[in-house]
Amino acid sequence: MVISEKKLHIDRILGAVHSGSAAARSSLAASWRRSVERHGLDPAADISVSRIDPAELHGRREKHDRFMMVAAPKLDHLYRLVGNSGCGVLLTDDAGIVLDQRCTDADSDTFADWGLCVGADWSEAAEGTNGIGTCLTEQRQVTIHRNEHFFARNIGMSCMDAPIFGTDGRLLAALDVSSARADQTESYNQLIGAMVGQTAKSIESDYFRASFPKARIIVADSGDADIATLLAVDSDDIIVGATRNARKVFGLEPTGALRPRPASDIFGRDDGPTGFEKAERAAVVRALARADGNVSQAARALGVGRATLYRRMKRLGLGE
Repeated sequence: MVISEKKLHIDRILGAVHSGSAAARSSLAASWRRSVERHGLDPAADISVSRIDPAELHGRREKHDRFMMVAAPKLDHLYRLVGNSGCGVLLTDDAGIVLDQRCTDADSDTFADWGLCVGADWSEAAEGTNGIGTCLTEQRQVTIHRNEHFFARNIGMSCMDAPIFGTDGRLLAALDVSSARADQTESYNQLIGAMVGQTAKSIESDYFRASFPKARIIVADSGDADIATLLAVDSDDIIVGATRNARKVFGLEPTGALRPRPASDIFGRDDGPTGFEKAERAAVVRALARADGNVSQAARALGVGRATLYRRMKRLGLGE
C-alpha cells in the first residue's frame, strides 16, 4: 500500500470528522465521526485486530450453538457462490465477534493477516467503520468498500454485511462476505450484497421456524419480499412468536416476550361468533371434517349424542 494513499485516506477521514455538516449529510461520515468521538479511535493506528481468548470464544459459540447449526448450511451455500472469487464468509454475534468462517485453504493465511478469522473483534468500537461493526451499529445492510473503512490499514478490503434478528426481535448476528482483492469493483459488491441480504433473511427465517417446532408458521405479506415476516401460532390460535418485521407490521411488542393474543384478532377476522361460541364452532367444524360430514361419527368423536350435535349445529348456523 502506497504511503501517500494512506495519508490521503487519513486526511479525508479527519476532514469529514471535523466538518460541521458531513455527518448530517452522510451515514458513512457519521460512522467515521462515531469512530473518533465515541470510540476514541485514530485512523492512522496500525494495531492488529483484537481477538478474544479461546475460553470466551468457546462460551460465545456454545451460547449460539443452535443458531450456528441452523445457519451452517446457508453459510456453505453462500460460500459456494462467492468462495472461488477470493471472498470469505463470516458469521458474527451481536457484539461483532466472529463465530464461524468459510474461506479457501489458499486464502486462510491472508484472511488471518487481515484479522478476518474466528475470534476476531470487528465491532465498530474496536475497528471503527467496517462492514460488520457498522452493520450491527446501524442494524441495517451495509457495504463498506475499500477506502470507506475507518482505519487506513483496512482500505484494501471490501465488506458486504446484513443483520440477522432473533426470535425476540433483537439483533442476533451479522452475516459478512469480505474480500481483500484489489480488483474487487463496487458493481460486483452490489451483486454479492444482494446474495448476503437474501442469505441473512433465509437464516433468520430458518432459525425462527426451528425455534417453534410445534407451532403453525404463518408467512405474512408485508410488502417487502426481502424481509422475513413470520408468525408462530399454537394449537389454540394464540401467537407465540413473531419475527422483528412481523412485530412491526402487526403492532406487536418490538422486542421480548409477546402478550398472548389470538391470531385472528390481528388479521382482522372479527365477523361471526366470538369467544367460547367461536371455539365451539371451530371444534364442531373440525369434527365434521374429520368424519367426512358423517354427523353420527362426529358426535361420537365429540362425546355427545347425535341429537345434541344437531341442536348445536343449528345454533351455530351450521347446515347438515
